[in-house]
Amino acid sequence: MPERMRPIELHEVQWTAMRAQGAGGQNVNKVSSAVHLRFDVRASRLPEAVQQRLLALRDGRITNEGVVVIKAQQHRTQEQNLRAALQRLNVLVAAAYPEPILRRATRPTLGSQRRRLESKSRHGATKALRGRPRDD
Repeated sequence: MPERMRPIELHEVQWTAMRAQGAGGQNVNKVSSAVHLRFDVRASRLPEAVQQRLLALRDGRITNEGVVVIKAQQHRTQEQNLRAALQRLNVLVAAAYPEPILRRATRPTLGSQRRRLESKSRHGATKALRGRPRDD
């Protein structure tokens, strides 16, 4: 039975506050409201299979060392940005949680093969009528 996903909590990540980029008025140069969050996948308590799937994701936020780096600076306060970064991290981890469903190869039914061939011959006959008239 697969394990249930539990959300990643604040004590499981490392984060630092920094000044946000871009426009922001008078406070932008004084207040460190942006958050830089780091989550080491290999050192985490996630199940091994989930770790492997998470590291296999082609996501630019995952470094070659297996660390997820998320920067949040949308909100005006550090607390809101930290919450937003944690939420984005949990969404990323949730994407790697379900085991992929393996597709079993199946064969087309006899009826579907016949219908396909009949359709092809009908289409070919229609196209043959579009040619130049022949003298018989």
